[in-house]
Order: sequence, then structure tokens, then C-alpha cells
Amino acid sequence: MKEMIEYVVKGIVDNPEDVRVTQVGGETSIIFELRVHQDDIGKVIGKNGRTVNAIRTLLNVMAARRGVRASLEVLDDSVPAS
Repeated sequence: MKEMIEYVVKGIVDNPEDVRVTQVGGETSIIFELRVHQDDIGKVIGKNGRTVNAIRTLLNVMAARRGVRASLEVLDDSVPAS
């Protein structure tokens, strides 16, 4: 599932080398944390969240086939301007 997220997101963004997916969770529930370059956050989220929701749908299908629950969080690690 982690590899699928990386593959899809790297195809969308301008800076694929900055894509980082971290898996957190246990046996029945998994949280995937997605970090991308600051300039690519809008591309990953898409208009009204459509792109990220499509990725989440794919993730949920894969998770259901394995009998687990999965969620995807897009994290913003950018430093605020002072």
C-alpha cells in the first residue's frame, strides 16, 4: 500500500524526490503520513480535495482486501514565514 501511494503521488508532483510516505499503526489499522515539497501540496490535494480523496479511495480498496483499515494524512512540515 505504501508503494502504491508513493507511485501515484510521484506521478502527480513536480518534485518526486521529496515524496515521503511513513507508515504508522498496528495490525488492524494503518495510518500513512504523506509529506511532499511545499510547492506540491496543492497538486496532491487537488480542487476541493478530489485528488487526495481519489488516492484515499484506492488505499481503502487495497486495505479492505487485506482486512485492515487505512487512512492517509497529508502533512505540512513547512516552516511558517516570519
